[in-house]
Amino acid sequence: MKRHVALIVETSSIYGRQVLSGIIQHMRMFDDWSVFLDQHDLTQEPPRWLANWAGDGIISRTTTPELLQTVQATGVPLIELTDRHQSHGRTYVWSDDAAIGRMAAEHLLERGFREFGFCGFTNEAWSERRQDAFSQRVEAAQRRCHQYESPWYGPDALSWEEEQQRLRAWLRTLPSSCGIMACNDLRGQQVVDACLQEGLSVPEEVAIIGADNDTLLCRVCSPPMSSVIPNAEGVGFRAAELLTQLMNGEVPQKTEHLIQPLGVAERQSTDVVAIDDPDIAAALRYIRENACRGINVVDVTDNVAISRSSLERKLRQYLSRTPQQEIRHVQIKRVCELLTSTELPAEQIATLCGFDNPEYMYVVFRRIVGMTPGKFRSKAKPG
Repeated sequence: MKRHVALIVETSSIYGRQVLSGIIQHMRMFDDWSVFLDQHDLTQEPPRWLANWAGDGIISRTTTPELLQTVQATGVPLIELTDRHQSHGRTYVWSDDAAIGRMAAEHLLERGFREFGFCGFTNEAWSERRQDAFSQRVEAAQRRCHQYESPWYGPDALSWEEEQQRLRAWLRTLPSSCGIMACNDLRGQQVVDACLQEGLSVPEEVAIIGADNDTLLCRVCSPPMSSVIPNAEGVGFRAAELLTQLMNGEVPQKTEHLIQPLGVAERQSTDVVAIDDPDIAAALRYIRENACRGINVVDVTDNVAISRSSLERKLRQYLSRTPQQEIRHVQIKRVCELLTSTELPAEQIATLCGFDNPEYMYVVFRRIVGMTPGKFRSKAKPG
């Protein structure tokens, strides 16, 4: 007989869906579970029918004290994935939020920033753990970390307009050339939008990195946002392993199981070296916004108050690239994005990215990337 397992995991977020994917991987390996999936939002209460449910095991992302009382009364094994508060003392599996915070700090420190910010949510334990680790790593490098937080859910949560007003006011207090970590990609999108409304250039004046790598949210941002990649599938797979142990009558050696993040998905919001020269920041912003329109170096100097010689010298100093190389660098990054996210032919991509013809795009692409666009696309999208 297959064991009856309830999965109380939100399907409304990319993280929840990836957790479920990890659980499914374990299920496919052993094929001995009969599963009920309760589809809901992360903020909803666990279903009331659990009080009378005669199942064999539960994996929950919305554990409450009431659910724990119910589970303890029935004796059904439970693996807790709820990271919005401190653990209830049960066996739990979380993403390692401290490692996520440190990874984001390292990413921004490597880009030469001297001022930092963290934008989080009030009374959310996972956000606080990321904030603490981020701040500690920044302060260990003898740098300052400015902080902003507001409620995520509930009656005290701000409307979009109110949140943007407060974020813009906070951004005005920050020093120029600042690297900011947002506690997750939703918060990161809010920060990117507030920067745009405030007239701050991303990433030249404010570099932003989120967490959870929700590719849709990251690509909605303008420019696309970098994000720390948690191993959500690893969380799900480990939870399924531990639940199997509990249902077999085994006692895990420890209750705390933290899953390390996979790395950083680097996108344009942190594709910068910290630059406190306003003229160079303006030139880089102009290049980023117009490179795919086929501009040249004269267009840059005509639109930014800087001489060609100064632009050449300072770009070599900051980026070890000439202005023309920087234009090509931005164009090829856009080519890479279109190759991986669309099925457009090379001819159309060349036009969209400001190249006169696809043959020249091929030459520049191979020189910068080290392979042809066709090979790059096949490697990025196997099968």
